[in-house]
Amino acid sequence: MMQSLTQEVEVGLSVAQCFRTLTASSKEKEVTKALHRLASYLDDEVQCKITSAQRTEFLRAYYTRTLQFLISNINADWIQHITAAQRTELWDGLFLRGPPDQALLVLMDAIGSISSPSAGLDHLVSILERFLQSGRLTVLLWSRCQETAPSDSPQLRETLLGRLVALPDLTANKLHPHNKTVFLPQQYYPLLASGMLTALERTCQALRDGRDCSLAFVALTLGKACVQGHSGLVFEVLAPTLSSSTSSDMVWQRVCWKLLENVPERWLESVLTGLVQAVNRPDTLSRIMGNLVLKNKKAHFVITHKLLLLQYKYETRVLRVVLGYLADDRERRPLLLQVLRALCQAWANPSAVRHTTLEQQLYVSRALLLCVALLDDAELKELRSELLQCMLGGMQSHLDSSVVRVRRMGMVVGECLSSRMDIDGAKLKFEYEQDEETKELLSLLAPPSEETKPVAGPQDPPREVEVQTVQSQAAAARTSAAVPDSDLDSDDELTPYDMSGDQEMSPAAPPRYLRDCLEAFLSSEDPVRVELSLRAVEGLVRKNPSTAREVSVELSKVLLHMEDRYGTEGFLSLRRSAMVALAVTHPVAVTEFLTTEFYSMNYSLRQRLDMLEVLATSAQELSQPITDKGVPSKGIRAVTVDAPPYPDDDTTHWRQVVERRIQSKTKLLSKGVTRPPAKPTPNRFAPVAGHYFFPLLRNYDRPQVTFDLLGSDHLVLGRLIHTLGLMMHLAVNAPVATQMGRALLDFVWAVRYHIDQMVRRGVLFAVCSVFLSMPSQSLLVELSDQLFETRAWLADVAEGDPDADCRSLAVQSLVLLEKSLKTELDPTALGLQS
Repeated sequence: MMQSLTQEVEVGLSVAQCFRTLTASSKEKEVTKALHRLASYLDDEVQCKITSAQRTEFLRAYYTRTLQFLISNINADWIQHITAAQRTELWDGLFLRGPPDQALLVLMDAIGSISSPSAGLDHLVSILERFLQSGRLTVLLWSRCQETAPSDSPQLRETLLGRLVALPDLTANKLHPHNKTVFLPQQYYPLLASGMLTALERTCQALRDGRDCSLAFVALTLGKACVQGHSGLVFEVLAPTLSSSTSSDMVWQRVCWKLLENVPERWLESVLTGLVQAVNRPDTLSRIMGNLVLKNKKAHFVITHKLLLLQYKYETRVLRVVLGYLADDRERRPLLLQVLRALCQAWANPSAVRHTTLEQQLYVSRALLLCVALLDDAELKELRSELLQCMLGGMQSHLDSSVVRVRRMGMVVGECLSSRMDIDGAKLKFEYEQDEETKELLSLLAPPSEETKPVAGPQDPPREVEVQTVQSQAAAARTSAAVPDSDLDSDDELTPYDMSGDQEMSPAAPPRYLRDCLEAFLSSEDPVRVELSLRAVEGLVRKNPSTAREVSVELSKVLLHMEDRYGTEGFLSLRRSAMVALAVTHPVAVTEFLTTEFYSMNYSLRQRLDMLEVLATSAQELSQPITDKGVPSKGIRAVTVDAPPYPDDDTTHWRQVVERRIQSKTKLLSKGVTRPPAKPTPNRFAPVAGHYFFPLLRNYDRPQVTFDLLGSDHLVLGRLIHTLGLMMHLAVNAPVATQMGRALLDFVWAVRYHIDQMVRRGVLFAVCSVFLSMPSQSLLVELSDQLFETRAWLADVAEGDPDADCRSLAVQSLVLLEKSLKTELDPTALGLQS
């Protein structure tokens, strides 16, 4: 005891003497001697007179004081008495040869406190740069691994951890924009990850040699780096080495398991999400994680619930890795069945289908199909009843949706589940249009090895047949070339006539009068006559408007109830075009008929949707200006006149050709008026806008036996609101626009929180149309009591609606509202406009 106290006193006296010498002396020899004396406590050479106990005491009690003393005298006069080489060796060496944790803390505190810019700050930054480049981070991490028990306080350890992980942020705040490259996150965190790998490798070697190590500090460093958002940079370095090292070395696997077990729970989620995104195979994740999901509740929650049900930003590869990890081990296999039950409940939940985003529903569908693909026959037999219930309930929930992607998603998943269960050999089959999304879902049931095989198209001929065809064509060409000249007059050498545009002649002539078409629709059983009448009725209506007005209502009623009994090609488009032509020709009568029948009984949803589509299309046509289709526009006539009938017959002089090319390559800032202004034409929709709009708002709250607009028939409700919004937009500048806007807002206000996203989209579209079409003054005067409440509702939708389109429409509506109010309330804007 007395000897240790004596050594502590000797070290203290020696250090104090060195400090006094450096402070008071101005001689180079004395300054260098004092620095050599301080540096000798860091040397491990045999000839050094410093004992091991003295060195330990200096590192424990006086090393940090020495560095702080040097930094406080960084601008002292005695610094100028030593050469640059001595300064690098002695002054800088004290920072680079001692305990790296103490040196890092002192350097970071000094850089944060020294005023910027200054020569002293530049010197410390260069030392910190050399500190990182010389591998001192690895020494720091490995020194912590060698400590089986922590030798410092928790506060000091937390401070060191914060400085170590947040070094890029601290240096950027101080040095910006003169930061060093090595301090950037793209450079620093891979360097820190390389230090972790070296520490893990030395730990494996120490375990083989029978020495104990601690991975607590490395685990803390990993967790804090990941929770600060740098897991991608860290695991980009860690994952490949861990994958290759754990494939054949059990010690490496044990070290990885212990590393993840030592990560605090508050940081474990960030570590696991970064890890599952960095690895590419389930067996790799299994070797690195082990059975952590069975030992740690946080890992269990993240892997089995949060990554699969609460988040939906990850790629399909991540889902395959996570679910493959659960299926890879017999002890983790029950968790796969637990996850499957949770996915089935989420996919079949009607509330989830209505209130979650399309992206999340697609994510859950992918996870469900991948999970089902991993089941074996025994597990399928055990879970068949639950899967069947999930399939039936989920398909009903998805098919009830008014969104096409949701319905198609339900069809695809239902097909895949039925094919996987193979109930009595019966499989579901739907008709839908395949796109990239459906192809991806269909491919998830196949194992990964089969997904990479190229799938030959149904129309692609085999390679052998293609080669034989080419060879046979070549042989035929050689044979025809060998024919004597006497056979050249044969009829076989004549060029065949192009008959690709020919049409099949019909035995019956198309009708020439509208009443003949009406009679064919009512009484004829001849498919050819009905088809010819259906194809001719639109042209007859537009050519004979006076006759069309006489039979417009009767013909519209017949067309509305008409069914495709003979499988006519393009039946729906032909019938819709004919009804649109009737509505355009006689808008008041036809519109009154359609809007009255819309709320009548004994109509199917398809017929009601057809009525809305005819009203919307005819309103669009009426709002467009009338053009003479028989006379081409001036631009078309100019092109037709200038262009020669054949390219070889162009007799234009070469100078004109060059002049045209020069003009086409020349950028003109102003060319003046190149065409006469457009001739103003009246908006034919404005006088009849009220006949289209207001009757559709009469009986929407009266449920019929076969039609409940505010209840289950939300598909028709969404289409109705969208049609009304379109009419509102087309009625811009019309005298009735103000009344239409006020009535439309009153109507949609009752359904603004509808559960169906298509209805909410229609509501927001209608609100946009109101703000676009109503004059700013009328908007402020007529709707002043509703604007503030509407603004608050739009802000709430823009922030919290699960549908992306609804959020986008809400933002657009807010922008339009702000613009209208600013235009009306700002006198400067009014003056500029006037």
